Amino acid sequence: MLDIKNLLVRRGEGAQAHQVRLPELQIGTGQVLAITGESGCGKSTLLEAIGLLLRPVELQRLTLTPPGSPAATPLDIGRLLADDDQPALAAVRSKHLGFILQSGGLLPFLSVRDNIRLPRRLLGMPLHSEHVDRAIAALRLETLLDKRPQALSIGERQRVACVRAIAHEPLLLLADEPTAALDPHSARRLFELLLSLVSSLGLSALVVSHDWALLKDFGLPRLGATSRQGETLFEPMD
Repeated sequence: MLDIKNLLVRRGEGAQAHQVRLPELQIGTGQVLAITGESGCGKSTLLEAIGLLLRPVELQRLTLTPPGSPAATPLDIGRLLADDDQPALAAVRSKHLGFILQSGGLLPFLSVRDNIRLPRRLLGMPLHSEHVDRAIAALRLETLLDKRPQALSIGERQRVACVRAIAHEPLLLLADEPTAALDPHSARRLFELLLSLVSSLGLSALVVSHDWALLKDFGLPRLGATSRQGETLFEPMD
């Protein structure tokens, strides 16, 4: 479970500064929460702060608890941030977080198979994984494994990016507008597969999206943005 209380992150200085505030957030295993709001309101900033790419200026609590026993010890990420323990924070990012970017972010000189295996290789994990095999099958990528990214359609690249993001079995998946470059049919299909993947693999996921119709159709709970001068507040929305 991801548990956050009183997170505040700031971008810019002086009159140009903009704050993004998250009073509270809890998301459990197998759950997906959408982050919504107008363009430029700070959705990606919030995702980057949760993904430990931006340091908050205020934070009361940020923990990530592995699934399994109710007595599992939470990872006290807030303490690591307070101590500015960069090696430990880097280890949390690489081991426990998975990222899906708008662009896919695949390495063009690697095959699909090697792109997917890269996070496991970097962490010294066995390259073969039934967890990954199930994801490849769910996203119908078996026939693409020997191809390079430039030989794929945009939708195919995003599907590969989804599998690569969960290949190292993270606790939390963070997706920034994963369907932004897709046509409506492809966007719906990718979203459906992504939700299925999160459920079957027992992940937690936060998805930034501007596609209101898609989110409504899938009935996802969401964090919505309320913007005022110099600050955006993200709160649960009905």
